[in-house]
Amino acid sequence: MGISVKLQVFEGPLDLLLHLIDKNKVNIQDIPVAEITNQYMEYVRQMQAEDLDVMSEFLVMAATLLDIKAKMLLPQKVTEEGEPEDPRAELVQRLLEYKMYKYMAQELREREEAAAFTVYRRPNVPKEVLAWQEPVDVDQVLEGVTLPRLLLLYQDILKRQEKRVDPIRSRFGRLKKEEIDLSETMQFVQEYIERIRKCTFRNVLTQRKGRPYAIAAFLTLLEMMKEGKAEVRQEGIFEEIYISAV
Repeated sequence: MGISVKLQVFEGPLDLLLHLIDKNKVNIQDIPVAEITNQYMEYVRQMQAEDLDVMSEFLVMAATLLDIKAKMLLPQKVTEEGEPEDPRAELVQRLLEYKMYKYMAQELREREEAAAFTVYRRPNVPKEVLAWQEPVDVDQVLEGVTLPRLLLLYQDILKRQEKRVDPIRSRFGRLKKEEIDLSETMQFVQEYIERIRKCTFRNVLTQRKGRPYAIAAFLTLLEMMKEGKAEVRQEGIFEEIYISAV
């Protein structure tokens, strides 16, 4: 059966397929491939397109339809889930996406056409009118306000402020940066041990204050032990550390 159509009506092979589906009033999810393919091929035979790119797109879709038609005649394959595989599924998905974008483009085109008839005028309200503010009636604002209500409101604000304070981190205080000259400190500790000859690590720590000094003193002691300049003896865990200069 021949059909009378023109190429200029359609924007591509998917547009033609949608036209044939609407014309035959069939469900896009259950396309009668044999009938639609015959009508599509009849249209392709009547085409006289000078643009080879346009013609090639319709021929590619014709080959796709013929391939689907051939697969429909063969025994259906079964998917991993055990359901029969539909050769039309991919084509249906492409048609649905094209139809959605086509409707969206039509909606945007109608909005653009409607906006073409809209004209906006710049505001010409005087500055005095824009700057005007309605006067505040103090009596109206304070109507119903009493001291007990103000007290309850103030207490509620204080409770909210207390909830925003972290009960743990708020007690940490501030961390102060303690700077120390590592080279000078290590030299001081080494000279002290070599001068005293025998002492405890507690004696070394009492020479200066601060945690950075304690760390530097411990590093100095390790360095002296490595170089063989000092010997360290400790009777047990957490016992006194005795230092002897070599």
